Amino acid sequence: MENVFCVFYLKYPEGGERLASIKDVARQAGVAISTVSKVLNGYTGVSEKTKERVNEVIEELNFTPNAMAAALSSRKSGRVALLLNLEEGRAAVDEIDLQYLAGAIHRARELKMDVVTLFFSMLEDKGLEEVVNYLKAQGIEGIILYGMERDDPFWEALVECSAFWTVVVDAPFSGRKTSSVWIDQAKAQYDVAKKTIEENENCRRVLYIAGKEKSYVTAERIKGMRQLAGEMDLTLRVEYGDFSEKKARELTFLHEKETDVFVCASDLMAIGAMRALMEMDVFHPVCGFDGITLMGYAGKQMNTVRQNFLRVSATAVEEMARLMAGQPGRNRVLDYELVRMQYQDIIK
Repeated sequence: MENVFCVFYLKYPEGGERLASIKDVARQAGVAISTVSKVLNGYTGVSEKTKERVNEVIEELNFTPNAMAAALSSRKSGRVALLLNLEEGRAAVDEIDLQYLAGAIHRARELKMDVVTLFFSMLEDKGLEEVVNYLKAQGIEGIILYGMERDDPFWEALVECSAFWTVVVDAPFSGRKTSSVWIDQAKAQYDVAKKTIEENENCRRVLYIAGKEKSYVTAERIKGMRQLAGEMDLTLRVEYGDFSEKKARELTFLHEKETDVFVCASDLMAIGAMRALMEMDVFHPVCGFDGITLMGYAGKQMNTVRQNFLRVSATAVEEMARLMAGQPGRNRVLDYELVRMQYQDIIK
């Protein structure tokens, strides 16, 4: 297999809000600029309460110190790979991956960071040492991983070998050279399911159509569903739909008669479930997860969790900037919102 770099140039909306400065952080936190600087650089002499407040404001304002960008731009190398796990053979356009790329490329341009795009399939036939040497030969010093799954020793070894600065999206890895970025998957799943159940009567029997069994987000979302079932005394059945519209459709046909509400771990699966119910001419509440544009064309309004994938990916790039500027890794948990998408929300 010939190994080549795939670079995407995506148009990202121009304009938007002004980037926050260290003065903005100090003003909102109610401290001196020098105090913010001490927190950012890990100096002693700052109380834990003040550190917590400053870090909270840094996250609220999505602040990235100029020193990080300067540190990156002064390096002669420092190329970062955006490494995606694309699903082959999927009929639907993968809107989420495109948003990830757009968010990362836009933020990397602002930080003057050199990024390239690679795919898991380009490296999966190589050993760890071969992959490390291959990436190093391309001048890559940092990797942002999208779509890493559980029980995959190769990618775990790549993260843990510390050969690269690493940011993992939607997986719980953090350490000296590693950060993670995601939303609270368990709480988000809990919230959207609870909202849907409370808005409808007699929703005691729940079919939860989960994603891929080996996905980190799947494990977290199932935790949220089990917590909700325990609190509301629900009968919960979990089936794996592999984030497939077709599989969700098949599961809906199979379990419709013993189900009151269908909770789906992706919007694509929610569309499959809703379409199946419409074909059977029966009504059951359905909710999804992600907030993709296709949800507005489903034919019925459904609750979903809207993630800001552009922001998630931009934050991953910012975390890479922190790591490469000498800051320790951390776990970034971003916010989300519950929405009920309709056609009018998505047309321009």
